Amino acid sequence: MDRRLPRQARVRVRADFDRVFSEGRRTGTPLLALHLLRDNHPARLGLAVSRKVDRRAVGRNRIKRALREEFRALRAALPDAAFVVVARPAAATAPRTALRAAFLDALRRAGALPASGPGGTMPAASPVPDPTPCPSGE
Repeated sequence: MDRRLPRQARVRVRADFDRVFSEGRRTGTPLLALHLLRDNHPARLGLAVSRKVDRRAVGRNRIKRALREEFRALRAALPDAAFVVVARPAAATAPRTALRAAFLDALRRAGALPASGPGGTMPAASPVPDPTPCPSGE
């Protein structure tokens, strides 16, 4: 099974990165910065993880894999926009769950995902029974 993001789901060209950085909206967390530029194209992801974050390629790739995995799971729920994630040095030592949580937090703060309650997702509403009994003939 091919687990790569399709070509149309990636920000690939330098000009696109530059446009997102100059015209987009930036939201930050201690682990990463998210640049968001709404446009008429389906949700696309660009990643920038420099050697300042982690000198070892294996560390940089670990960060990118975690962010791509989360983006892949959320892509259908995201608005039409280009998302560029810039990792910060603290991301090098952060566990995978913290990276994913920081990405979700940045998406919520940028308005790309609806805000949830303090416990994560809100519980489903339980049906409320009707207090009036139905007539026996119906």
